[in-house]
Amino acid sequence: MATDGAAVDVGGEVAEQPHRLDKKWTFWFDNQSKPKLGAGWGNNLRNGYTFDTVEEFWCLYDQVFKPSKLPGNADFHLFKAGIEPKWEDPECANGGKWTVTSSRKANLETMWFETLMALIGEQFDEADEICGVVASVRQRQDKLSLWTKNAANEAAQMSIGRKWKEIIDVTDKITYNFHDDSKTRTSKGRYSV
Repeated sequence: MATDGAAVDVGGEVAEQPHRLDKKWTFWFDNQSKPKLGAGWGNNLRNGYTFDTVEEFWCLYDQVFKPSKLPGNADFHLFKAGIEPKWEDPECANGGKWTVTSSRKANLETMWFETLMALIGEQFDEADEICGVVASVRQRQDKLSLWTKNAANEAAQMSIGRKWKEIIDVTDKITYNFHDDSKTRTSKGRYSV
């Protein structure tokens, strides 16, 4: 975090200053359960809220942005402000994603929370390489994906993958897919940890 909250004397009263984060972040929502006929992917993507303080994050997380509050076939995204959670966004275009699946809703909720804490708390050595995270609620198996900028930077991706596994406390192997591979439906794990 950039600054800690500090008490400020305001007319004889002490007011607590907000705890600023190093970066601004934006929550997004996407509900694919009711797509409009002929609508392309991303037409249901909605910008939820941008925040840059710890206090704003907690208000948003506690009230709205938990995967358990999502209908089936919907996604929550947390991306750095200015980056849209789309392959076409210039920050994501040459990237890829680490993905972990879960058949238990409670696991998704815990992994989502731990990932959010790591992102806004700048716990990754390669934080500049990370675009954001997506929680996808599905009927059979939920998914959490950590999106990065430069898929070809294997050293950075491996470091991010190892750190993320530690953060979300996963022992199973997780894989990294290039967005370019996913676009052509030849998606295969390029890296794994």
